[in-house]
Amino acid sequence: MSSVSMGELVAAGVLQIGDGYRTKRSEHAQQGYRIIRVADVMDGAVSFTGPDFVSEKYTKAIGTKAGKPGDILVTTKGTVGRVAVLPDTNEQVVYSPQLCFFRVLDADVVDPAFLRYWFSSAEFGRQAADRMNNTDMAAYINLADIRSLKLTVPDVSEQRSIAQVLGALDDKIAANTRFISVIGETLNATFTSICGHPEQMIPFGQLATITKGVSYRSADLSDSLTALVTLKSFGRNGGYSCKGLKEYSGPFKPAQQIAPGELVVAQTDLTQAAEVVGRAVRVPRAPDYEKLVASLDLAIIRPRQDAPVEFLLGVMLQGRFRAHCRTRTSGTTVLHLASDAIPSFQAPLVSREIQDIYASVARPMLQLRDSLEYEMDSLAATRDTLLPQLMSGQLRVKYAEKVLEDAGV
Repeated sequence: MSSVSMGELVAAGVLQIGDGYRTKRSEHAQQGYRIIRVADVMDGAVSFTGPDFVSEKYTKAIGTKAGKPGDILVTTKGTVGRVAVLPDTNEQVVYSPQLCFFRVLDADVVDPAFLRYWFSSAEFGRQAADRMNNTDMAAYINLADIRSLKLTVPDVSEQRSIAQVLGALDDKIAANTRFISVIGETLNATFTSICGHPEQMIPFGQLATITKGVSYRSADLSDSLTALVTLKSFGRNGGYSCKGLKEYSGPFKPAQQIAPGELVVAQTDLTQAAEVVGRAVRVPRAPDYEKLVASLDLAIIRPRQDAPVEFLLGVMLQGRFRAHCRTRTSGTTVLHLASDAIPSFQAPLVSREIQDIYASVARPMLQLRDSLEYEMDSLAATRDTLLPQLMSGQLRVKYAEKVLEDAGV
């Protein structure tokens, strides 16, 4: 293995590095180059829902800062170190200054997939922590710091083998994500078919009770067999992840405990795009914990008069519900859902017989989704365990391949 800096790779013509385009307000337009901001870059995914564009009139000024499929994106301000790869897209995009892009020019020296995983390695993490702690401002790494980063680079064939092992896990996670999306679309279509043509609408508060989660202190987040379900348990595209659980040792009321299969709704959103607020998820069993408790950012939804919980979830998975919630948020940096938003939503009034028919169809699909989400979390844990060992050379690729084989990947 050899050690080389980012700057040396740039000088050798192997890599192109750049920060984002500093847009002037006068350059904004209704269409053109969509601006990809820090909030649009999550680990492994890029969101194309941002509302801001740069006019195509400034194509020449944007130059090489225009996004290209395959660009490795790293957040460099605020939450430093989130990584994603720009996928093939028909959209023209440009990056904000709080992002840095890495464009491999010679894949026979540095494999692009290997480089993407390197940004999740301990070697990058240590150097990034050292550089961003040199400022009293918000965490930030500038372009000069990035050029000074040192990579330990094995032979390119070894790079590709490492990337293939880790990529196999990510491919399986992506396949599960697509399958979950299909399940969600099927659930919505089934709900519309069975329950979507009522003669009357009623406030959702007549169908369900709403219980706020617990307010907690950082001191309460300590080793425990009880865990908080938090905003990080909500995916931006729907679904649930146990990676959002936080061990919790503080007090809570019995009503704030979540039983397996119960529903929670996000009441807060840290993104101005409102991608999480108003989302409802079904909380499955958590094998590693004895109790789950809702955090203050969530509301627990429970049926009145024994209505099937699947029916309530069906109501909240409709686009109308989230649109209703988004219009009832307030806040500048953090969005908060109004207290009357959920109970005031107009839900279809259908007979208990129809509710039961939908529930009987939805239940096996929801159980399958739970299984897929649990598998995704397990696959991600395996990837996160293998990654530092493969990158450091402590684990040989052949052994990692055996781990994948045993996991059925």
